[in-house]
Amino acid sequence: MALPASAVRAFEPPPQPERGAPACTTCPRRHSRVEAELAASRPGSVAASVCAGPPRGVSHGFNSGPLLEKTRKAPSSLAGAACAPLFALLSRGRRRRMHVLRRRWDLGSLCRALLTRGLAALGHSLKHVLGAIFSKIFGPLASVGNMDEKSNKLLLALVMLFLFAVIVLQYVCPGTECQLLRLHAFSSPVPDPYRSEDESSARFVPRYNFTRSDLLRKVDFDIKGDDLIVFLHIQKTGGTTFGRHLVRNIQLEQPCECRVGQKKCTCHRPGKRETWLFSRFSTGWSCGLHADWTELTSCVPSVVDGKRDSRLRPSSKDKRGSPNTNAVANSPSSTKARNTSKSGKNFYYITILRDPVSRYLSEWRHVQRGATWKASLHVCDGRPPTSEELPSCYTGDDWSGCPLKEFMDCPYNLANNRQVRMLSDLTLVGCYNLSVMPEKQRNKVLLESAKSNLKHMAFFGLTEFQRKTQYLFEKTFNMNFILPFTQYNTTRASSVEISEEIQKRIEGLNFLDMELYSYAKDLFLQRYQFMRQKDHQEARRKRQEQRRFLKGRLLQTHFLSQGQGQSQNQNQNQSQNPNPNASQNLTQNLTQNLTQNLVQNLTQSSSQKENRESPKHNPGKEQNDSTSNGANDYIGSVEKWR
Repeated sequence: MALPASAVRAFEPPPQPERGAPACTTCPRRHSRVEAELAASRPGSVAASVCAGPPRGVSHGFNSGPLLEKTRKAPSSLAGAACAPLFALLSRGRRRRMHVLRRRWDLGSLCRALLTRGLAALGHSLKHVLGAIFSKIFGPLASVGNMDEKSNKLLLALVMLFLFAVIVLQYVCPGTECQLLRLHAFSSPVPDPYRSEDESSARFVPRYNFTRSDLLRKVDFDIKGDDLIVFLHIQKTGGTTFGRHLVRNIQLEQPCECRVGQKKCTCHRPGKRETWLFSRFSTGWSCGLHADWTELTSCVPSVVDGKRDSRLRPSSKDKRGSPNTNAVANSPSSTKARNTSKSGKNFYYITILRDPVSRYLSEWRHVQRGATWKASLHVCDGRPPTSEELPSCYTGDDWSGCPLKEFMDCPYNLANNRQVRMLSDLTLVGCYNLSVMPEKQRNKVLLESAKSNLKHMAFFGLTEFQRKTQYLFEKTFNMNFILPFTQYNTTRASSVEISEEIQKRIEGLNFLDMELYSYAKDLFLQRYQFMRQKDHQEARRKRQEQRRFLKGRLLQTHFLSQGQGQSQNQNQNQSQNPNPNASQNLTQNLTQNLTQNLVQNLTQSSSQKENRESPKHNPGKEQNDSTSNGANDYIGSVEKWR
């Protein structure tokens, strides 16, 4: 039977390689390891070494020629019969694909080997570097060249501990404001929480003379009754922050309900469905966007009492008089009358003021971002102003991107003297009609009206004194905040760098606000000092009462001990000399002592009265009278306690 030509060629002896050429076997190294193992598993596996090719790791180089020649001396016919049919029976495309896959496998194995050796070298070098570092830090704990297994484990444990501490520190103490890192807080004493926020001296020289009623502000606010706090929000004075404190940061029996994603909160009285706060975050802009004092005093009663009562209420002209400089219309009595409604509700107006230059720059930056406040009504005397009375400073939809010079050049800009305009009674000057009176007289009336309204408000605070503002509000309304206020000295206005000339021009444009702020700051700080002194006096009085009570207790125990000693002596005498009238003698002695003490007290009190009536005749007895008076107080407290 004739064999195929491919089989005949397979059984022929392989050609001999030339001298110096790389050795080649009948079962080349290009074959896969599986084919070599199959060839070796056949009977007559003597050719396994021939088919498998050179050992793993030995290349087909010049040095491998003698070794391959020695292996070739084995019977090659058997090797060809075992290996050649496996490769010869495959198709040509199959063999080509096997060659490609084998080359790729060789390249991947080379890359893996290089990566493994590189990582090993990197780990070895890192080990030596860390060993050198720890040897310098810990001395004999580790060595550079010889690190045993224990030192490696210790080094790894220390590194892992350091990484864990860094991760925990980032979670527990994010940012630079961590309280744990403020080491100076443990050594420095606790500062006064009501110190001057602007780093100025705590004591100041008052410029204005205020009466005790002007300084004493303590409102009997009944949250369960009909009292209402009305917040007058002036633009860019920090009113948004203070308004959030009112609805989210006050300790109340029934706190305000604030939902996520909503600006308005529900602030009801305990057990009622009525609000106790009239502000942006409780009732919204019910009287218009940023309503001023003129709008609020005429709008709030009608909103609270209802439409029926508002129709019965007299008009604003009958209530405040004609637009003139009548002093009676701006008197404190008239202001107090406007703070109550027809239904008997008490309205307590509050507001926040700010430094005029900072407020002006902050409003300019806000307008640059696109704010317009077009929704403001500016209602005065029952009607809004006309376009001739209050023209606009820009023609488009907003005034975004306007430079500071253009903002200052507009003569109709409401940012000029905004605080005076929003705190004054505009009906006294004819609202926005500038032709009613001369400008100088108009400015004077507006300033005096703003000062009077501010002085008779229940409370006002200053943006530059956050902690003092919190303190005065708590003392005025007897309502405590949960968290203390924070003083932010870095604002958008503080980031604006202006020259001295521009600052003077801004002060000139807001000259009424500058004078009002000076007046308000003086009144604010005097109220703060007055309330602090009152707190100190109250604390001193309580300490004195405690001391008197303790001294009275000591005197009582002393009298009781003396009485017990006398009774023991009398009992001893009675045991030695029994007397049936001993109890009567004891009661007589006690009554005699009491009567003597009463007589002495009466004589001392009469002598004190005589000395008070004629202090000039007996000046030397004042000291004795004072000491006797103190003793009488102690004895009187003891008698009262008994």
